Amino acid sequence: MATAMTGLARPRRRLAAADVVDVFVYVVVLNLAIEYVPSVISETFTVSLLTAVLLKVVLEVVVGIKSRLRGRLRAASTVGGKAIAVAMLWVLLVGSKFVVLEVVDLVFGDRVSLGGFVPVTLLILALLLARAGVRRLVDAPSVGSSTTRE
Repeated sequence: MATAMTGLARPRRRLAAADVVDVFVYVVVLNLAIEYVPSVISETFTVSLLTAVLLKVVLEVVVGIKSRLRGRLRAASTVGGKAIAVAMLWVLLVGSKFVVLEVVDLVFGDRVSLGGFVPVTLLILALLLARAGVRRLVDAPSVGSSTTRE
């Protein structure tokens, strides 16, 4: 029975070092937003850390769906198909902000506030840009390093 189920079950994604680094980046960006944006509030550092983990999970799902939609856009051969894919991408990009606000509210209630649509949009943009910057920095070859051993 277990072997019959393996074909249906999705493989579990293992936690990678990049995921941990992403959460650390999210914590830093989130706490900077808490400090400098009056509408972004968290009761404690622990709650902000848990919020960063929740944001990581939600944003990974959104980025995965966005990748699939971009694939549909590239694969579309008709104008109608491309228009539908673009509309779906737009709905995802706008709707995901409301999803983030709602999920954070459901999980943390009054202990966390990410502001409204504009502050959460700017926060998510900052999170994704910071994550990309740190990943680029970490993946960059170090100056003076050699790929061959002497």
